[in-house]
Amino acid sequence: MDGRRFADMMMTVLSWAAALLLTGMVVAIIGFVVVRGYSVLSLDFLIEPPRDSMTRGGIMTPLVGTLQLVGVAMFFAIPVGVATGLYFAEYARDDMFTSILRLAIRSLAGVPSVVFGLFGLSLFVILLGFGPSLLAAALTLACLTLPLMVTASEQAFLAVPKDYRDASYALGASKWQTIRKVVLPAAAPTVITGIILSVGRVAGETAPIMFTGAAFFAPHIARSLFSEVMALPYHIYVLATAGTFIEETRPIQYGTVLVLLLLVLGICSGGIYMRSRLRRMMRR
Repeated sequence: MDGRRFADMMMTVLSWAAALLLTGMVVAIIGFVVVRGYSVLSLDFLIEPPRDSMTRGGIMTPLVGTLQLVGVAMFFAIPVGVATGLYFAEYARDDMFTSILRLAIRSLAGVPSVVFGLFGLSLFVILLGFGPSLLAAALTLACLTLPLMVTASEQAFLAVPKDYRDASYALGASKWQTIRKVVLPAAAPTVITGIILSVGRVAGETAPIMFTGAAFFAPHIARSLFSEVMALPYHIYVLATAGTFIEETRPIQYGTVLVLLLLVLGICSGGIYMRSRLRRMMRR
């Protein structure tokens, strides 16, 4: 066996080993949560609010609050993120200013989420006067997810073959008509992938909302954008670290973690289905 075939075989083995190791870790984590948390899952657990210092009842309030946070955050993040990615791919000049902007956005992707929480506290809660609220927390989460969404959108638009644009221009279409009717549909599946990843991150973040709007306990769901909101990630943190009933609430903790995992998986699965369906429609 020559050196190239041996190297190829070794890289194949290492790739499979890494994939199996990662899959095994994911299965182990999910299995651990399922074993510890499935006993509390029931319809009442999902539709009842917490009560008795959160040692009884369900998770309806933080569950709805998480959905509210994700919805409001994506309402602001998707238009801004996709539009910024479109600007970088289609309109921005290849100069130093654009390079600095790209570098800044990519650098923000590595900033710890707690820093975004402090930024949201300073800007949205204090400076703009929103106070601890659903709106302040959602805007902070939108800022957190923008670097990922901008980068994914830009790469999606750049991946559209140049021949598509040339064919559209040859038929007399303007630049905006080409973008709207050719580039956007062709890039949509990849853009949706970026949105799915962003939703998963938004739903599971704790640090940004601790400073900007997450409530330790709220008797009702948020009824306006300026109400405080309970959320599953912060609720899990509270159950695991605060109060004198940590051991008593342990099954509720794992049940809440399991619901959060299922929620994120459900949202991501729905997005993947939409992406696949869109791709099939484009091939027809």
